[in-house]
Amino acid sequence: MFEVFRKELNWGGRPLVLESGKLARQADGAVLCSYGETTVLCTAVAQKAPKPGIDFFPLTVNYQEKAFAAGKIPGGFFKREGRPAEKETLTSRLIDRPIRPLFVSGFRNETQVICTVLSHDLENDPDVPAMIGASAALTISGIPFLGPVGGARVGMIDGAFVLNPTTEQLENSKLDLFVAGTADAVLMVESEAKELSEADMLGAVMFGQQQFRPVIETIIDLAEECAKEPWSMPEPGDDSVYERVAEMATGDFRSAYGEVNKQARVERLSEVRTKVAEGFSEEDIELNEVQSALKKLEKKIVRGNILETGTRIDGRDTKTVRPIVAEVGILPRAHGSALFTRGETQALVVTTLGTGQDEQIVDALEGEYREHFMLHYNFPPYSVGEASFLRSPGRREIGHGKLAWRAIHPVMPAKDAFPYTIRVVSEITESNGSSSMATVCGTSLSLMDAGVTLNAPVAGIAMGLIKEGDDFTVLSDILGDEDHLGDMDFKVAGTANGITALQMDIKITGITEEIMRVALDQANAGRMHILGEMAKALDSARADLNVHAPKIVTMTIPKDKIREVIGTGGKVIREICEETGAKIDIEDDGTVKVAAADTASSEAAVARIRGIVAEPEVGEIYDGTVVKVVDFGAFVNFVGAKDGLVHISELSQGRPKTVGEVVNEGDKVKVKVLAIDDRGKIKLSMKAVDQSTGEDLAAAASQEAV
Repeated sequence: MFEVFRKELNWGGRPLVLESGKLARQADGAVLCSYGETTVLCTAVAQKAPKPGIDFFPLTVNYQEKAFAAGKIPGGFFKREGRPAEKETLTSRLIDRPIRPLFVSGFRNETQVICTVLSHDLENDPDVPAMIGASAALTISGIPFLGPVGGARVGMIDGAFVLNPTTEQLENSKLDLFVAGTADAVLMVESEAKELSEADMLGAVMFGQQQFRPVIETIIDLAEECAKEPWSMPEPGDDSVYERVAEMATGDFRSAYGEVNKQARVERLSEVRTKVAEGFSEEDIELNEVQSALKKLEKKIVRGNILETGTRIDGRDTKTVRPIVAEVGILPRAHGSALFTRGETQALVVTTLGTGQDEQIVDALEGEYREHFMLHYNFPPYSVGEASFLRSPGRREIGHGKLAWRAIHPVMPAKDAFPYTIRVVSEITESNGSSSMATVCGTSLSLMDAGVTLNAPVAGIAMGLIKEGDDFTVLSDILGDEDHLGDMDFKVAGTANGITALQMDIKITGITEEIMRVALDQANAGRMHILGEMAKALDSARADLNVHAPKIVTMTIPKDKIREVIGTGGKVIREICEETGAKIDIEDDGTVKVAAADTASSEAAVARIRGIVAEPEVGEIYDGTVVKVVDFGAFVNFVGAKDGLVHISELSQGRPKTVGEVVNEGDKVKVKVLAIDDRGKIKLSMKAVDQSTGEDLAAAASQEAV
C-alpha cells in the first residue's frame, strides 16, 4: 500500500532508526525516529507561498509529549493533554535554535515543525531523537533547508565523556550537555555542569559534534532514497532599494549609533527609520522591503565599525564589562533580595523560603517528582521602555529562567542540609542585553542574602560575535543591539572554580573550535571580574536566616510511629498545627520537618511530636494529666496518647479512703513508671515523686540510707 524507507545506525550502544513513508504522508516531510524504545514522530510542513508583509522567517517548532507514550493517563479533570509543560517548551526551543539559521536567506513561507513523542522507554530522553527526526523531516521535505543537522547529549562520568547517557547515568554525571550542528560546525549548545573547566566544556562540545556526524550521514542516506524535489529558491532581492536606503540613511544611522544612552539611541534610530519609510510612501514598494533594507544597513554599519575600529556602540572595547552595581537586602520583608545592575540591564531578584508543602509537584512522562528549588524569570514591557499587554510567561521567559536555574542548581546545598523549599523570582526592571546573566548574578546574591549556603557564588556573562569572512571579533557582555545584529549569543555562567552552565546560539551556519576557545577564555576573564564586583556586596551566605523566614527543625521518628503522629484522618497532626501554628511535613522514612514563624511555635510542636513517639521507661519520671478516676485508682495520660494506672495505694503516703481525696480529673501530676507488663499495661506511682519538685523520693531515701 505504501513504500517505507528505513535506515538504522548503532549509535552509542543503542539502535537509532529513521523511517519514512508510513506515517503522516501528507506532510511535506515526516520521519519516525526511534532511539532505543523511545519513538518520536517528526513532521515538517511549509506553506507554498511566502507570507505577505513580513521581513522575517515565520518558523514554529512544537515538541509535544503524549501521556500514552509512557503508559499513563493525564492527570486533572479533563484527562487530556493541555497547555505545554516546561519540558515541552524548552525542547521546542532546543530544536528551533539550530535549524533556524539553516533555511535559505529570504525564505518567508510559514513553516511548522511538530515533534510528537509516541513512546518513551524511560531511559532515553526524547529530545535527542526529536532533534534528529526534525532535521531528517526537513531534509527530505524539499523545503529550502541547508541541513541536515545532528544533535547529541554528552555526559561526563569518572572523567570520561559519555554519548547520550541514560537517565540513570545522568545522576552520576558531572555534565549534562546537548550540542547540535552540522558536520563542519556547531550551531547550538545547552548545558549544566558541576564547575567544569573551559577545556572540559570545549572538549565535550567537540566530542558531541564528532559523535553525531554518523547521524548526519544516515539522514543523507535516507534523503537520497526518499527526498522530494527541492523547492525553488527565493529570488534574490533587488539591490536598488537597499542602495537608495543607504544613500538616504547611512550618515544618520552612524550619528544615531554614536548615542551611548540606549533610550536616546532608540529614539534617534526610530526617527531615521520613519524618515526613510516616508521617503518611499508614495512609491509602489512594499514596506517590508524597506524594513529589510534598513536592517541590512544597520547591520553593516554596526558590524563594520566594530571590526574596523574595535570600538562598540557604547564606546567600550571588545573585552570590557559594563559598570556593575550590586546591592543586597533591599526589600525589608523579603527573605532575601538583591538588585544587580550592569550598564543598562538590571534585575531585581527575590528569594522566598518555604516548607515541603510548598514544593512543586511535576507530573512528567518519567513519573511524578517534587522540585524544591524554583527560579522564575519575568520580563515586563517597561524594562525596555515599551507599553504592551502583560502576558503569561512565554517561551523566552521559560527558557531564560531555566538557563539561570541550570547555572545555580549545581552549587545549591543538599536538601537534607538545607531543608527549605526555595523560590527565586527575577524581575527584569531594565534591559539592554544579557538579562538572563544578570538574573544569574542577582540570584546568587539574593540566595546568599537569604542565608542559603551556596557552595560558591555564581556569575554569568553573555558573549557575542562579529564574523565577516575569516575575520572575527568576540565581544564581552553584549548589548541588545549587538545581540540582534551579531552572529552569536554565547552565555557562560560559573563560579571561580569552573563553569556551571553554558548556552550558545549561532545565527550563521556555524562556528569553529577556535572561535569557541577564544570566547570561553574571554568569558572566563569577564566572569572573574563580575564575581569580584559581586563580592563587594556579599561574598558568602549570611550566617543566620532572615528574621521573617520560617524556622525549620528536622527530626526523625520511628516509621511505626508515623501513623500515631498523623492520627486517624490526620486528626492528631492537624490539632498540633492548629494549636502551635507550625507546619509539619512527615516523609515515609520517618523524617519530620517542623516549620514555624518563631522558635516558640516550633519547640511546642516538636515537644508534642516527641511526646507521641516517646516510649515510657521504667524508673523515669514524667508530667501527666489525670484523665479518669475510678474506685481503685486514677488513669494518668503522661506520654503522648499513653495512659497508665496509679493504684490507690500509690497515690500518696498512707492509703487514702477514696481516690477523690487526692486527685480529680484534669489535675496535673508527676508520676514514676513502676512497671510495664507483657500486654503493655503501665503501672505508675505518684507517692514515689515529690509533686512540687519532681524529685524521686525513693532514690533520695536510698541515698540518705547510704
